Amino acid sequence: MATYAIGDIQGCYDEFRLLLKKIQFNPASDRIWLAGDLISRGPKSLEVLNYVHQHQDQFEIVLGNHDLHLLAVYYTNSKLNKKDDLKRILDADNCKALMDWLRQQPMAVYDKSLNFLMTHAGAPPGWDLKQTLACAYELEETLADKESATEFFKHMYGNKPNRWKKSLKGLERLRFITNALTRMRFCHADGTLDFKSKSPPGKQDKDLYPWYEISKIQSETRVVFGHWAALQGKAKEKNIYAIDTGCVWGNKLTALRLEDQQRFSVNAIKQWA
Repeated sequence: MATYAIGDIQGCYDEFRLLLKKIQFNPASDRIWLAGDLISRGPKSLEVLNYVHQHQDQFEIVLGNHDLHLLAVYYTNSKLNKKDDLKRILDADNCKALMDWLRQQPMAVYDKSLNFLMTHAGAPPGWDLKQTLACAYELEETLADKESATEFFKHMYGNKPNRWKKSLKGLERLRFITNALTRMRFCHADGTLDFKSKSPPGKQDKDLYPWYEISKIQSETRVVFGHWAALQGKAKEKNIYAIDTGCVWGNKLTALRLEDQQRFSVNAIKQWA
């Protein structure tokens, strides 16, 4: 039995299936964690969702920013981004079933026996493991109810508030939680989130730091996350494991075996974005 965490698939279905073959995935005994952004700019987002939905007993998923965007488009009838391959999903006969299922997926997954936490983007400065799981659950509860989810999606977008306060309430609190778990890369020294820089570490402004250089959560648990393709799977911090290796950008799709931290990758068939 093994547990593999796979980085952002982003609609790269063929590469996803090749990676499952490479790790010799056994659905009878193995588990797969998916670090969010199952869909978006790759050519087969619908196929990815259908496969994971059909085999959901073998998968643990956290939602990424692209997954939440798809849900927001569906539940609020907002406009599509032309760069994303979402229309085929929205036109599919089983779209409602897929959206109902996707909306019920968690924002964080934690396995005590493996001592691993997974979110899409990481855990922001100031949050320990307990706080991360509690905040993730707050958002999950909101998404689980169709009416509260629809109301939230109408107000989900925006960069403020960009610093955590326990006193945050309502939609502002949920927006910060969403941004922290799905959009975060760099932070200021005081924990304020920055949403402009997407560069690899070392090329950002001097007053910015990768979130994991400020966070202390890695003293409690190991963290595996996606979202940040520019890291190329390398986060230079103990107990921090980056697994978005930019498949959709023409690089690789990567799986991390959590039991021994061995990595497995397949090359992108082509650059999709």
